[in-house]
Amino acid sequence: MDEIVKQALLKWPNVPACHGWLGLDARGNWFMRDERAQALGPFAGASAPGKGSALKHAKLIEFIQRNYQPDALGQWFFQNGPQRVYVELEATPLIWRVHEDLSIQDHCGRPALLQHCFLDELGRVYLITSTGFGLVHSLDIGYVADAVEQGRWQPQNVLCADLPTRFSYVPSPSLLQKS
Repeated sequence: MDEIVKQALLKWPNVPACHGWLGLDARGNWFMRDERAQALGPFAGASAPGKGSALKHAKLIEFIQRNYQPDALGQWFFQNGPQRVYVELEATPLIWRVHEDLSIQDHCGRPALLQHCFLDELGRVYLITSTGFGLVHSLDIGYVADAVEQGRWQPQNVLCADLPTRFSYVPSPSLLQKS
């Protein structure tokens, strides 16, 4: 966490959290969801009309990624100064990039060590690593296929609907607030 964020937390410890305004898609892209986008519907789902506007500002994205983490309930958030901005997830809290040498890093650029590989009923690949659980980026499936073919990775079957409970994350903190 950035030092300036830590200082803001000490100065203003009771700032209310923000829900529904930030989303992470299945390719590791961040989206700002203004009131209009939120009114159109959920961030994730079959139609997902409420995705919002893709963030493009590199420094803002870097700041979000440096301060992105889960709370004790498995809700992922970006600590924006004294305020937690909870993130709506299209897929999983982390999106893994797999490289030709089979090293992996999350969408924030943090390296990790593979622990287990999973395959769901739709053919999507997930990894549990030394730093958490996430979906493999669609552009990197070829490297995963090579690792499986070489016998280096052995995917276990998993049902997509079971992922949030099994791996302790909340796909939509804003829906949790409404219940």
